[in-house]
Amino acid sequence: MGLATVRTLIAEGVRVMGAARTITPELKETGALTVSADLSTTEGVTTLTDSALAELSGIDLLVNNVGDGDDVLGFLEADDDHWARVFDLNLLSAVRVSRAALPSLIERRGAIVNVSSVAARQPAVGQIAYSAAKAALTSLGKSLAETFGPQGVRVNTVSPGVVRTSAWEAPGSLGSQYAAGAGVEQTEFLRQAPEAFGISSGRITEAQEVAALIAFLLSEAAGNIIGADFVIDGGQIKTL
Repeated sequence: MGLATVRTLIAEGVRVMGAARTITPELKETGALTVSADLSTTEGVTTLTDSALAELSGIDLLVNNVGDGDDVLGFLEADDDHWARVFDLNLLSAVRVSRAALPSLIERRGAIVNVSSVAARQPAVGQIAYSAAKAALTSLGKSLAETFGPQGVRVNTVSPGVVRTSAWEAPGSLGSQYAAGAGVEQTEFLRQAPEAFGISSGRITEAQEVAALIAFLLSEAAGNIIGADFVIDGGQIKTL
């Protein structure tokens, strides 16, 4: 989703700095400025924000897309280190980057989009820490919108369901763990996923669709959308 978002924003004429622990050839080929940083750490956040302020002379837009589903574990198997690791990656990365970027965002009346998950609304069995962290991230977006909206900074949240990414398709990924639990091959699990997850559209979401929603929320066309949480899940969440 991050790569698709970078490509979409660059196509719209935005100068982008992309950060990841590993800078892939695909990210380099987008034409974005890149920085290698582990955003689950304070040091990684400092590296990113210092680089962005130096290279871009300021920050107008911020997409907090850092995150990963934790291993499928029962509550009694997940120790304190596991919880700390999941919260550092899925919640505190956004807290730290937003705190560092906000002075520039306030000055430029910019926008933030946090990428949460439908797990914030429909907690996943076996991913309790991840669901809790994403619920906290969704709450953070609302609080930041209330705090900084009067200063001209728009903050919104995007909550995807199952998205066609390596998190579901790669060997050894979350998707493979779910497939093993269901006793089927990973390709078959993904084929059955829309029915298994109750996805009304009959298909899982494409990364480009999430990127298009993020780009819209960052744009001036969404100028009075503040503090909202947009679910993009093909109709998986059935509640209001």
